[in-house]
Amino acid sequence: MDFATLIGLVGAILLISAAVILGVSPDVFINPPSLLIVIAGSLFVVLAKFSFAQFFGAFGAAARAFKFKLPGTRAAIEELVDVAQVSRREGVLGLDGKTFGSPFLEKGVQMLVDGQDGDTIKQVLNKERLMTLEHNRSGAKVFTALADVGPAMGMIGTLIGLVQMLSNMEDPKSIGPAMAVALLTTLYGAILATMIANPIADKLSLRMTEEARMQSLYIDALVAIQAGTNPRVVEQLLSSYLPPKERNKDIEGEPETAVG
Repeated sequence: MDFATLIGLVGAILLISAAVILGVSPDVFINPPSLLIVIAGSLFVVLAKFSFAQFFGAFGAAARAFKFKLPGTRAAIEELVDVAQVSRREGVLGLDGKTFGSPFLEKGVQMLVDGQDGDTIKQVLNKERLMTLEHNRSGAKVFTALADVGPAMGMIGTLIGLVQMLSNMEDPKSIGPAMAVALLTTLYGAILATMIANPIADKLSLRMTEEARMQSLYIDALVAIQAGTNPRVVEQLLSSYLPPKERNKDIEGEPETAVG
């Protein structure tokens, strides 16, 4: 679970809610017509921009980004060095039946066990990496579009409320509800864009970069392992994925004596 994004979103919502509760009656901030215009209207407009698969897939990608946390680079390298050591001692069949934290890595290891050559492993996993990249990119585009449409729908609601208010100026009782629609739709649109859609879009963009980088690390390691590369050399190869200040730290793992 990615607690940073979750805490940020929940914290922002709680702060706004506290400001509402500590002010006037919270009931004045609830207006069904305004919610209908902003929430439902924004979703339908965004749906018009994308296909059903892209639209609904974006919510699945967002849930996945929140639910699953990628392993750290150092932890991933340690795991891959261990895979290289097992492969060197026992052969690739020694990896059969082992489970890993990443389904992508599991698939790659299974291809090793099945005896696939390095080019095939690289080609298949690169294809999957590109598809994952596109899936996350598509999800980010949907939420970016939602962030753009939300305030615009809020402005539309504001104009509707102003038209209703100006057309019934002779009836003082109608001015209040019409003004509420006018102001609350703008508020709802701003909240939708700033506190929900934009953070999720940014999170998916960040996740896209991180996941593609991690998968690239897995591919490099698996191709090297398939070629019979010494685990220490595999470790040195993968250390380029670490920040410069961390590259000189030893990767924990079973010591390996160089052969050949």
